[in-house]
Amino acid sequence: MSDLPRKAVTRTAKLAALPLGFAGRATWGLGKRIGGRSAELVAREVQQRTADQLFKTLGELKGGAMKLGQALSVFESALPEEVAGPYRAALTKLQEAAPPLPAHTVHAVLAERIGEDWRDCFLEFEDKPSAAASIGQVHRGVWHDGREVAVKVQYPGAGEALLSDLAQLSRFARLLGPLVPGMDIKPLIKEMRDRVAEELDYELEARSQREHAAEFADDPDVVIPGVVHQGDQVLVTEWIDGIPLADVIADGTKEQRDRAGQLLARFLFSGPARTGLLHADPHPGNFRLLPPAAEAEESNPDGSDTPDGSGDPGGSGAPGLLSKEGASAGAWRLGVLDFGTVDRLPGGLPGTIGGSLRMTLEGNAAAVYGLLREEGFVKESVDLEPDEVLDYLLPIIEPAQVEEFTFSRGWLRDQAARIADPRSPAHQLGRQLNLPPSYLLIHRVTLSTIGVLCQLGAAVRLRDELEAWLPGFVPEAERPAEGPEEAEEAGEADG
Repeated sequence: MSDLPRKAVTRTAKLAALPLGFAGRATWGLGKRIGGRSAELVAREVQQRTADQLFKTLGELKGGAMKLGQALSVFESALPEEVAGPYRAALTKLQEAAPPLPAHTVHAVLAERIGEDWRDCFLEFEDKPSAAASIGQVHRGVWHDGREVAVKVQYPGAGEALLSDLAQLSRFARLLGPLVPGMDIKPLIKEMRDRVAEELDYELEARSQREHAAEFADDPDVVIPGVVHQGDQVLVTEWIDGIPLADVIADGTKEQRDRAGQLLARFLFSGPARTGLLHADPHPGNFRLLPPAAEAEESNPDGSDTPDGSGDPGGSGAPGLLSKEGASAGAWRLGVLDFGTVDRLPGGLPGTIGGSLRMTLEGNAAAVYGLLREEGFVKESVDLEPDEVLDYLLPIIEPAQVEEFTFSRGWLRDQAARIADPRSPAHQLGRQLNLPPSYLLIHRVTLSTIGVLCQLGAAVRLRDELEAWLPGFVPEAERPAEGPEEAEEAGEADG
């Protein structure tokens, strides 16, 4: 069977070979250095070979292996440019594609989960997938009522594969550490393991997507496709056309990259405030940049495809839109896909985050330190200097200090280097801070979103979004009665 490698022994063998390969390349590199090659040049070659093997294996295995690869891919901006260059193509490829399941396997899943007459549900169904991801792949079709749809089919054995992969990967997590300086990979893998059941539950995913779709139904900036049909291992949603964010990162205009960045930041903070849910899988493969609604309608009255005929909701690119003339870049919208991983935050993001950010900007070291200690970020057994904690935090929140901040790979590399260097005071202090479990997913999503903003090189008015949507950032006495609704109007004006 040529589909998802399910036998634990096969998958474990492929993953177990990775650390051996890393060690082999280190030995090869030592030999090269002895032979007279410069250490810097040899290190670069070793890392390139490591990246080639790592992401080739992760992509082939799908499951938890590929999921980790996608999670790591948003952090490539933190790598030194001479190292990131060879990584970038492999990382970006993981964000959008993986070897697909053969058609006969997909048909078998549909027959088992929808019924032997599954074809009666569709006027059209494309056997070639438009996208393949970590636990499933997406096919384009036309539902029996004429709506264009994206049909998400879960890989057979995906749950077993996820758990097996993540258990194996956690055994050599420290070897993956150099891929993302300053980030501990092991908690990331543990959190993924803890959420496997949610990821596989398409009923839960459909519920989360319906809640988002209902809340954002009339939103001028964010588009959430509606759920058409949900079954065990099969999820059918409305198809949306647009440019994959990876294509915007690679080829988008400055206006498109800035607009995508602004809307990504807006969705990160407005989503929890409006739905009580945090979309927790913010890699570029889950976002699309859509043209203005009226323009899309005019260029595409039958709704069947994008203006250049390369439509794509949940899958491949629509590069023709990147150079489409006459488009008002400020009015582009953000399409959001894949609600398999969400964090449930009934009250929105914790007020502690907004409060501590505000007090850090105000330079109130004692108040920041007291709040962090109260929430468990500083353990009772640890004593730190409040001013040193403030010095540690200030560079991180630099984007909120100004009216508009341009995110860049260079800025993120500087932050990563500052925290990763064992000799730096920031590294020493960071080791003494604690991340409470309830903040783990919020922390990862925020870091991942910042990683994508840096890939975009977007100029973003982050402070506007924090003031509109983040509880505690604006003191209640100063917050307008309408709050987020006013921000929405501002968003329309911004468009």
